[in-house]
Amino acid sequence: MMLLFTACNSESQNTTQTSNATSEAKIEVIQFHSEHRCMTCNKIEALAKETLKAYPNIPFSLVNVDDKKNEKKAEQFEATGTALFLYNPKTGKKKDLTDFAFMNAGNKEKFIEGLKKEIDLFLKS
Repeated sequence: MMLLFTACNSESQNTTQTSNATSEAKIEVIQFHSEHRCMTCNKIEALAKETLKAYPNIPFSLVNVDDKKNEKKAEQFEATGTALFLYNPKTGKKKDLTDFAFMNAGNKEKFIEGLKKEIDLFLKS
């Protein structure tokens, strides 16, 4: 897994986005990333956002773990590089989908289908 995080340091891009709907949502999707992002990290972001078009009430947050203002959140999720999580802000429950995301980022249909399944299961729990 650490090799995947290290591999994500090949391109540089600085992005942090947060949705205003976070406080109202039952769950949210959070992608952590380091300052330097690889093609796979960017693909995970694009596919997650595309998947969430089917869930307009679920916010997506992109969190740069190298930014000091995100230090607490990164520690809360134990994220040191690219990671993808489902999170319920009310209960604190979280589901780590990092392995799933990296394994399926090259297959758009499988990624979207799998993420939808994970979201639906998470919403039911």
